[in-house]
Amino acid sequence: MSKDGTVRVKVKSQRQGYYFTLPIVVMLASLIIYPMIYGFYISFFNTNLVTKWNFVGLKYYTAAFQEAAFYQSVLLTAWFMVLVVGGHFLLGFILASMLNKEFKGRTVFRVIFMLPWFFPEAVVALLFTWIMNPMYGILNSVLKSIGVISTNISWLGSKELAFPAVVFVCIWKGFPLVMTMILAGLQSISKDYYEAAEIDGASKWAQFKYITVPALKPILTTVLILDSVWWFKQYTLIYTMTAGGPGTATNLISLSIYGTAFNDLRFGKASAWGILVFFICYLISLVSKAVTRDDE
Repeated sequence: MSKDGTVRVKVKSQRQGYYFTLPIVVMLASLIIYPMIYGFYISFFNTNLVTKWNFVGLKYYTAAFQEAAFYQSVLLTAWFMVLVVGGHFLLGFILASMLNKEFKGRTVFRVIFMLPWFFPEAVVALLFTWIMNPMYGILNSVLKSIGVISTNISWLGSKELAFPAVVFVCIWKGFPLVMTMILAGLQSISKDYYEAAEIDGASKWAQFKYITVPALKPILTTVLILDSVWWFKQYTLIYTMTAGGPGTATNLISLSIYGTAFNDLRFGKASAWGILVFFICYLISLVSKAVTRDDE
């Protein structure tokens, strides 16, 4: 085949590749890129998206940094993210280490521990709302039967207990992803490293510090970024369980944005807050990479 013929075949094959990827590109553009651009556009307007389009420029961006509600909601969300992600890594590391060992029925336990991840968030929220119901919830019944409490407790109706309750549910819902990623990383580490370390007299802690952690660092970095961003913008579980209440005890930034847009019909302000949250999530990814980067 001549050189020109080879070039034509190569160009044709590349064109076919573009045709195959075009539907995905169009879908991403319509579902992700366009909404982001449109949200950024309306953040410059005081609008209800129907009859009112008053240009306000950067007013909502500057006002956000002067509004106590924004700071409180962001700080509460950051604290929520730290607790949930920390719980995921603690529980995920413990279970992954256990499931990485050889024992009878290991596959069954792996499937069982993965089940929370398979349930939709709305289903999990409704399930735990029923479990924690102050009148007929099974949690109060069990605790009363073993003598831990004497009267029913409103787990989701108390300002002191609602936040820890939703954090617990979110940890239960999300730990399987972290567990699975860490388990996959542990299984990729050759046993020869540990055998050599034992021969040299290294302790279990030294093996963990100098073999396990460095080998898992790329996986831990990726999981930390994904998990942090995912739970920083969490909405479904919290809204279904408490709707941000009681008061503002569980009013995360995602719920504040939703309320501003669909309850107050201030879509411009809500869009501006949404853009700020996008940049906060981006900063979280940068910080996570910096904290977990490999030393030279």
